[in-house]
Amino acid sequence: MITRARASALLFGGAALSALRLPGLAQTADTIRIAAIPIEGAMQCSYAKDMGFFAKAGIDADIQLMQGSSAIAAAVLSGAVDIGYTAVDTLATAHQKGVSLVFVAPGSEYVSEATGHDAALVVPANSAVRGAKDLNGKTIGVNSLSGIALLGTRVWIDQNGGDASTIKFAEVPFSAMPVALESARVDAVQVAEPFITATKKNGRVLTYGMNDAVAKHFLISAWFATPQWAAAHADTVRRFESAMREASIWADQKSNQAKSGEIVAKYTKLDPGVIATMSRAVFADQLTPALLQPLIDVNAKYSKIPAVPAAELIYTPR
Repeated sequence: MITRARASALLFGGAALSALRLPGLAQTADTIRIAAIPIEGAMQCSYAKDMGFFAKAGIDADIQLMQGSSAIAAAVLSGAVDIGYTAVDTLATAHQKGVSLVFVAPGSEYVSEATGHDAALVVPANSAVRGAKDLNGKTIGVNSLSGIALLGTRVWIDQNGGDASTIKFAEVPFSAMPVALESARVDAVQVAEPFITATKKNGRVLTYGMNDAVAKHFLISAWFATPQWAAAHADTVRRFESAMREASIWADQKSNQAKSGEIVAKYTKLDPGVIATMSRAVFADQLTPALLQPLIDVNAKYSKIPAVPAAELIYTPR
């Protein structure tokens, strides 16, 4: 997280530098094909495009929305797009399987005091479940059988007296979780914004602390490319990362949330009224091994694979 003073200084400095470079860049703007998922946590690239941060960096962004990390990874590896959005643990697992991909810019982050209510573990209102140990042997709905929802829930249960190895996890789309809970298809759901309010109508929040069990501050997602593409476009990668940093700083300022909400609604088709009341995502302005490692380590533990050193996943210009 950064102070308001630092954010203003970075924005002013970046704007001033871009203004000096703009005439030359306007004639040589690089087109970058960017793949993202239509969720708020992936809207950083849309902020950068709509607010002009890409244009100031000499980038013509072609944003393509896809439905999942697998489709995005396939598009990046095939060369159909240049840069994609993914969860940190997804790329770490791919790396351990021999798939060569590298992070080029940070995405969304978890910061306990700022985003601690973005996700919740919810049980039926009349459930006898009162703590982690009461979930043993139960079925929990998660939006994906990989990623932070599953990992955070597992580690919270194990840290609070339960045994995650006894639990069955079922894949349930976020939008279907209220019905899955009410119909007793599952005993609990790990639900994220903007679906928490709807799920709470007939449910009770057991905890908001799943991600705290991973760490108080860590990167959830990041932007990636193939190392070959990054090496061949080193200056473009540098300018992309700079524009995304500006977008993060801009989006994290409370005074810009009305405008960022409009952009989220434009690209995700979410109801603006829902966006106005939900807990909003926070975006990182730095890509460091220390912020990547917590989710990598938890993923390695539960996937029973060696934990890759986070530094190996970050593109470093040569």
